[in-house]
Amino acid sequence: MKCVIFPGQGSQFLGMGKDLFDKFPEEVELYNSILGYSLKELCLSDPKQQLKQTNYTQPSIFAVNHLSYLEYLKENDAPDYLAGHSLGEYNALLASQVFDFETGLRLVKRRGELMANATEGGMAAVLGMPLAKIVELIEKHSLNDIEIANINTDLQVVISGKKKAIEESAELFTSNGARYVVLPVSGAFHSTLMQESKITFQSFLTEYTFSKPQIPVISNITARPYKEIAIDKTLSEQITSSVKWSESVQFMMFKGVNGFEEIGPGKVLTSLVSQIKNNAVGLDLYFDEDEEKKESEIQYRSELPETKPKANVASDSGKLLLELTPNQLGSPKFLERYNVKYPYVSGSMYRGIASKEMVVAMGLNGFIGFLGTGGLSDSVIEESIVFIKDQLGSSHPFGVNLLHNEDNPDYENKMVELYLKHDIRNIEASAFITISEALVLYRLKGVSRFLDGSIRIRNHILAKVSRPEIAELFLRPAPKDIVDNLVSTGKLTKEEGELSTHVSLAGEICIEADSGGHTDAGNLCVLLPAIKYLEDRISRKYNYSEKILVGAAGGIGTPSAAAAAFILGADFILTGSINQCSIEAAISEEVKDILETINVQDTAYAPAGDMFEMGAKVQVLKKGVLFPYRANKLYNLYKEHNGIDDIDKLILTQLEKRFFKKTLDEVWAEISTYLIQGKKEELEMAERSPKYKMALIFKWYFNYSTKIALSGSVDDKVNYQVHCGPSLGAFNEWVSGTGLSSWRNRNVHVMAQKILKETCLLLKEQIKAMSSKSEQY
Repeated sequence: MKCVIFPGQGSQFLGMGKDLFDKFPEEVELYNSILGYSLKELCLSDPKQQLKQTNYTQPSIFAVNHLSYLEYLKENDAPDYLAGHSLGEYNALLASQVFDFETGLRLVKRRGELMANATEGGMAAVLGMPLAKIVELIEKHSLNDIEIANINTDLQVVISGKKKAIEESAELFTSNGARYVVLPVSGAFHSTLMQESKITFQSFLTEYTFSKPQIPVISNITARPYKEIAIDKTLSEQITSSVKWSESVQFMMFKGVNGFEEIGPGKVLTSLVSQIKNNAVGLDLYFDEDEEKKESEIQYRSELPETKPKANVASDSGKLLLELTPNQLGSPKFLERYNVKYPYVSGSMYRGIASKEMVVAMGLNGFIGFLGTGGLSDSVIEESIVFIKDQLGSSHPFGVNLLHNEDNPDYENKMVELYLKHDIRNIEASAFITISEALVLYRLKGVSRFLDGSIRIRNHILAKVSRPEIAELFLRPAPKDIVDNLVSTGKLTKEEGELSTHVSLAGEICIEADSGGHTDAGNLCVLLPAIKYLEDRISRKYNYSEKILVGAAGGIGTPSAAAAAFILGADFILTGSINQCSIEAAISEEVKDILETINVQDTAYAPAGDMFEMGAKVQVLKKGVLFPYRANKLYNLYKEHNGIDDIDKLILTQLEKRFFKKTLDEVWAEISTYLIQGKKEELEMAERSPKYKMALIFKWYFNYSTKIALSGSVDDKVNYQVHCGPSLGAFNEWVSGTGLSSWRNRNVHVMAQKILKETCLLLKEQIKAMSSKSEQY
């Protein structure tokens, strides 16, 4: 079996194609008309010194490659496989009749223009150093601005990234035994710095249709054959993804290819193939007889710097080792569904502590974050949404919280109306104990069928739950009575109502274990398996077209905790408390100064202000404040007395002096003024019920304690109410003595990236240790 391979940018030279142009005049004329200049003149004389400029280089190499292949076919049969290095992949697709020469020219012309406009980065070749060692150095030295671009052979790797980082990394690699060559390119090709180019090109590709490959074409980003349904997506992803040349060649060797013919200018790829063949051993350790099934399951999506490559020739002993990377954690479905690069979510925190700035920082860096909306006015929420959409545009995902309000369903309806108005596609549903009409309306709005009969779901609900019976409500389809009412009132169409039985209410369930704020103090090791079993049973019963994903939250603040969650089967993880002690969190610096010093024992449980009478609990900061003790004191007084007048006068004086900082009469005057403005029924109830009045007065303290924490009132720090779980204490302990020990250095996305990187390192070490032990037996 044989494969024809096509070179990419870098193979050009003055004089290339000189024996071809006169043999194929129609193709040359087509090139000239589309590109607007002479191909022959550019390649043979280059009078304007343009041949090395990306927007001229790429179309000219593509054309010379194609003419070379036409000449090749005059005396040779079509190959069994086709492949190309970066740009060369377009020639492989052309040779496989995925598109014609004219379409290819237009695609490559646009690709070259976009890549030429990327001038903020650089690239370097790292020679003589195994890939695994390069990845290790990048991770060990936190080279966050460097990514793996080309894996040409095990000892020839190209890195890409910010120009300064590329230049400054030379000493690190050379001191570790590598030869380091900075490449004469203007951009950080095949890296996430090309994201904007990728997005623009992806939109451009929608103007074209592609045919099924007639000969298998090996994709750079997957090292497996192209699939017809993913051609346009794979082409756009190639701009930001690693070129897995070494793995591509090894895959074809495994499939029986023994001859590789390079078609086009130069013989760079021929040399690389020779090196790969000489060093490739133990292919059966990576590839197996079920490889065809694996090919059909490949996910085509963007990859992180850390996620590239998925599998590499990685050890001096010649064995193929898997390099665990963040995109292999959790579920690829989560990355695809939310269009993110990491299986990691920053959850909402009330009063906008999960701020618009936090959501933007997460979205711009490959994550999804949810805006905290509880306790905020409608206008502030809308302003935040407008800000986020303006900053993130249409290419970066984000979400908004929807907080359950049992006493005021109109609030939920108003929020959903706002979210639909702004085309919010992702919401985080929290504190729900029943299914409301607002939730059902949001989930089902826009549900329809594609032409092939599959169901299209526009709106995603990520439901945070801490009990199996609540999880079950979200795992099942929306209640029929609610759906029927929405259809009868015209809020849902008849089709949306009919399709409701095929759609789970939530697309994602996030299990909250012992978390900050409202908590049932659950155990993740118990809850996650139980709810995953529940999800599997319900999904099989209803045969949903979209898989329900199950994530983990609560107690996750270190790589060890994240690793445990993923090992338990979490499709994604969600963090909250640790993000409160970050630059982007909208809470006072005074609170952050305290939070960065806490340990795991520095939180406590207190009554929840919004569910005071029910005795619900929240987990709060204990170190340096008296709020948890005072909140519990108020709840005990509420349980033991029928009204304020029943409480000892001395105790009331203490409450006024230490808790409320004003008289109870003044507190009640404030409450009465507020209730008169819109909640007169509550005021009337308080006048009839001394105990209810007492509850309202005590709940004022909870609102006050939150306000002073948010604002950073320095005169009354002991009364700060700060929702927080012990995961922050664990995070503080983990980063102690590093640059992240101060919250002033903690960007929320940097914290997230560090956790995921270290999670991968931890799991690899554990796997390595277990493998070593197994060999002893």
